Amino acid sequence: MPAQAYRGKECVCQLRRGICDQSCVQGMLETPFYIACLRLTGRRCVVVGGGDVGLEKVEGLLACDADVTLIAPEAHAELTQLALEGSIRWHRREYAGAADLEGALIAIAATDDTALNIRVFEDAEARAMLVNVVDVPPLCNFILPAIVRTGPLAVAISTAGASPALAKRMKREIGEMFGEPYANLAVLLNEARGWAKATLPTYQDRKVFFESIVNGDPDPIELLRAGEVDAVRDLIADAQRAAPV
Repeated sequence: MPAQAYRGKECVCQLRRGICDQSCVQGMLETPFYIACLRLTGRRCVVVGGGDVGLEKVEGLLACDADVTLIAPEAHAELTQLALEGSIRWHRREYAGAADLEGALIAIAATDDTALNIRVFEDAEARAMLVNVVDVPPLCNFILPAIVRTGPLAVAISTAGASPALAKRMKREIGEMFGEPYANLAVLLNEARGWAKATLPTYQDRKVFFESIVNGDPDPIELLRAGEVDAVRDLIADAQRAAPV
């Protein structure tokens, strides 16, 4: 149930207004979110709900090598396959309570049962966990931005929960604008990081070195768009020779 569907009903958000007046939704738009990238490799994450949205959240966590547990009496066919192949753990039952969150870093509630979503939120909050109730920003202590991933690059787009549709449009347009050439350049520049750290004495020297390549002439992005990877390697080598060592 989206946040707007609570208007006029009993308040369920952190503000506990009595009857929902949607003031928490406006508060989300005014909230300065702390943007961070989480390393989830091997970390237990729990998704409650086995439908299409649950599948989307599970796939996002698996993309980051999380240890995913799904809790749902029934599940999307693709989730069933992920469980059969051992990619996720599936507890084929209803959410049982706070014990289901034991040892988890993140809980995501992705069901169409409002009361259940609230239980997951409250159980996770009581444990000071990261928790997200899909499509109800006031029942989240973190929100999931739309992500554009290309190789090592990840661009996050957030509307503070105001408009997922707008975030999806921006994701599509950013993906078209900053695609494979940018990811390839990131890989090539990463190859030079060890040399720069060992050779250039100060942060400022390293900053100048990398900016001279990224903003140089010829443009490395245009070279990569033309498939001229070796030319970009030559640019990096030229910058290394010109660096004040």
